[in-house]
Amino acid sequence: MIADDNNPYFTDSERRQLPGLYRKVIGALGQNASNGDIARLRNVIAEGISHGHYGRDRFGLNALIHRLQTVDLMAEAVSPDRSISIALMLAPLAQSGFLSIEKTNEDWGDDIAGMVSGLIRVDSLYGKTASVESDNFRNLLLTFAQDIRVIITVITERLQLMRAINHHPDEEAVRSVAAEARYLYAPLAHRLGLYAIKSELEDLSLKYSNREVYSKIAHDLNQRKAARDAYIADFIGPVKSKLEAAGLKFDIKGRTKSISSIWNKIQKQHNDLDHIYDLFAIRVIIDTPPEREKADCWLAYSIVTDMYKPNPARMKDWISIPKSNGYESLHTTVSGPQGKWVEVQIRTRRMDLVAEKGLAAHWRYKGIKGERGLDAWMNNVRDILETAESGPMELMKNMSMDVYSDEVFVFTPRGDLHRLPKGATVLDFAFSIHTKLGCSCTGGRVNGKNRKINHRLQSGDTVEINTSAQQTPGRDWLQFVVTSKARTKIRQVLNEAQNRRADLGRETLSRRAKNRKMELDEPTLMRFIKKAGYKTVTDFYAAIAEEQLDANRVLEQYVEFATPEEAPADDRRSAEGFVFQQTDDDHASGKSSDVLVIGSSSLKGMNYKMARCCNPIYGDPVFGFISSDGVVKIHRSDCPNAGHIRERYPYRIITTRWSGAGDTSFPATLSVTGTDDIGIVTNISSVINKEKDIQLRNIAIDSLDGLFRGTLTVGVNSTRALDSLIKKIKTIKGVKTAIRLK
Repeated sequence: MIADDNNPYFTDSERRQLPGLYRKVIGALGQNASNGDIARLRNVIAEGISHGHYGRDRFGLNALIHRLQTVDLMAEAVSPDRSISIALMLAPLAQSGFLSIEKTNEDWGDDIAGMVSGLIRVDSLYGKTASVESDNFRNLLLTFAQDIRVIITVITERLQLMRAINHHPDEEAVRSVAAEARYLYAPLAHRLGLYAIKSELEDLSLKYSNREVYSKIAHDLNQRKAARDAYIADFIGPVKSKLEAAGLKFDIKGRTKSISSIWNKIQKQHNDLDHIYDLFAIRVIIDTPPEREKADCWLAYSIVTDMYKPNPARMKDWISIPKSNGYESLHTTVSGPQGKWVEVQIRTRRMDLVAEKGLAAHWRYKGIKGERGLDAWMNNVRDILETAESGPMELMKNMSMDVYSDEVFVFTPRGDLHRLPKGATVLDFAFSIHTKLGCSCTGGRVNGKNRKINHRLQSGDTVEINTSAQQTPGRDWLQFVVTSKARTKIRQVLNEAQNRRADLGRETLSRRAKNRKMELDEPTLMRFIKKAGYKTVTDFYAAIAEEQLDANRVLEQYVEFATPEEAPADDRRSAEGFVFQQTDDDHASGKSSDVLVIGSSSLKGMNYKMARCCNPIYGDPVFGFISSDGVVKIHRSDCPNAGHIRERYPYRIITTRWSGAGDTSFPATLSVTGTDDIGIVTNISSVINKEKDIQLRNIAIDSLDGLFRGTLTVGVNSTRALDSLIKKIKTIKGVKTAIRLK
């Protein structure tokens, strides 16, 4: 995939940068993507490079380098899902015409194709005449995106662009990007709780639009850094001692406010840097269990305010009553050494994670005002983020970007008002109040009349929820609820229950197999489950737990699938005396015993099949197993199922040995491990391709913490050829082990 030295689309610097950046991105992507995804992505990027489809943007930035840097930034800032990361790297190829949306959908699925399409639509906005300094542009952006993940991706990509264009000669274009960041992307990032991104966007925007002011504040802050650090150390020292004496476990650190924030304060307060009220803040982050969170935060607060005089007007308690966006913290401003005012923030590790990683969307924080619909929708985003167990990005892909849809306003018996989307039901209302209330909801009294849980609510309704301790969510609930929060929580409860049933079913099957002294081969079992018609392994095991499937019967069917069908109990003829019947399928397979001698040498024309559980090849010690349809299944002598077969069906085993020249191709699977090097797959493939009678049929790659692991399926004609290939693979630089799998 790396651009070669003669590739005209990359500079020398970019060629040196690309391999390490690519490995870093693939390492982060490996948690969400399969080996097949990574291999296919590598191939399509390589083709895009070779055909020059990763061009340069208006700032001269290489599109592939820029996208890889954006994926790397997102991995650090927002933990993207598989679709975001892959779509980012495919979008330039689709925009250039190298990939069509239809082809992307065929190869990668509709989710990634939708993301690619959204990124292209948003990018097309910049060719329009709409001004970014208008609400219409922002609304158009939201409409074009259709998927909140596209907006998050565009915000992150914009930050990466701003990092890259410092000192770019086209100052007018740079100022235009800075204006977009200040007006559009920073507020959206703020609403989504992406505070680190928002702060850096604002700083870079100020830097590019008013470099003189930015440089002066940065210079002044740098000049005062030593004194500021010394002051923070003097402030923190005694506080740290007192907190430790109280038995608290914590981290404590000081931070200077962002340059853009300081500049806003200078303008608002008509002051200079010396008179800014809270130039820096101290943050105390406490490690404590959930049940001790409030108590330990208030204990820390009392210790700090006992040592330093607080300003009552600057005290903010967002722990007793969290912000509507979920933000929790204690803020106070105290008079520290030399009478200087210092802001102190006290929160727990969980609260800090929510605040720093964007799980709490501060959509109204510090006066950033917007339309009521968008604010309410952002609050809904926060609900989804906080309740998502399978990852917020996975759930957010199903969210509607239509922030101006009709709504209904519903009251509780106490008069509290709840805003719900049009079509919301009694059950949606219950979940909007509390998850437990929703899960136990049996209906409600709407305006004094009993209604079912699927009753549609109207604006002005007063609703009282009826509950039962025996009530549990059903899958049919998903058919009529309309709010994302309700759907998310219902799926979560159903999945938890399904997983519990699956665990019970897995344990039941494993115990029955152990009682029969059977060894279940995982790959064979997965194929058996798929053939049985189950979409997921969880559904299969849950069916066993719910007694829709009998575990004993499942084991019998598994044996029939992995080995031959069981003969009738009274059919105890010897293997040598078995009368073979040829079938059309046997002839169609083209296999007879010309490569194998089965039974006595006088038996000719026997049909056989190689057992899928052990995949024997020419030269392996083997034995034959007679199926009831007259076909002999050939197993390796060390097959995982050999012991079970010999114990239960000794009368159906027939002696077998190889004959002929061994010119038939057999599949064999190898496991290769080694150092994760960008060229190791190419070297392995090259070695295999040079072998005259060996074909590479499949390869799956995985890498973790600098280690490479690959599973290869090759076609070989004998064990001798396979052993020779394994020896050659072991000589490749970086390869540690190469073994044949059973």
